[in-house]
Amino acid sequence: MSLLRMAGRPMLASMFVAGGLHSVRRPQDVAPVAEPVVRPVTDRVSVLPDNTEQLVRLNGAVQVVGGVMLGLGRFPRLAALAIAVTLVPTTLAGHRFWETEDPAERAQQRIHFLKNLSMMGGLLIAADDTGGAPSLMWRGRHAAKGLRREAHTVQRSVRAAARPAAAAGRVRSRLGC
Repeated sequence: MSLLRMAGRPMLASMFVAGGLHSVRRPQDVAPVAEPVVRPVTDRVSVLPDNTEQLVRLNGAVQVVGGVMLGLGRFPRLAALAIAVTLVPTTLAGHRFWETEDPAERAQQRIHFLKNLSMMGGLLIAADDTGGAPSLMWRGRHAAKGLRREAHTVQRSVRAAARPAAAAGRVRSRLGC
């Protein structure tokens, strides 16, 4: 693992571990702000609990687990993707700058919104980072290309070997062997 990955992943994860722990321990602090986002989501996704505090806790737990996994480098791509998914409702609920009347508060909320957006960009990059190793898709394409090349080589070998064998067969049939 490169030094940048080793240092960068825990730094990126730290915000989510801290924020997630707060949401797990004190969901009542976040629940009123999350309510406008939770209702439409729970109406559409029936497997989610209807209780806003439970959803805030669940969101926080995913952030803590994902943050720890990302920070430790365990399944970092999956962890980064899971955190990115939780960041969408967190950002939409917590930083609704377009609804704020006070210009100073609006500017502050817009900064936080853009900060979360940039963190999501970092998480998406981390989710795509293979750590220098080829991705599964590349490996599959490379293996298929190698198989096609080998099949073509076998086909040419069979054709090349078949010509002398056919000629020998014709000679044998003429000789009556």
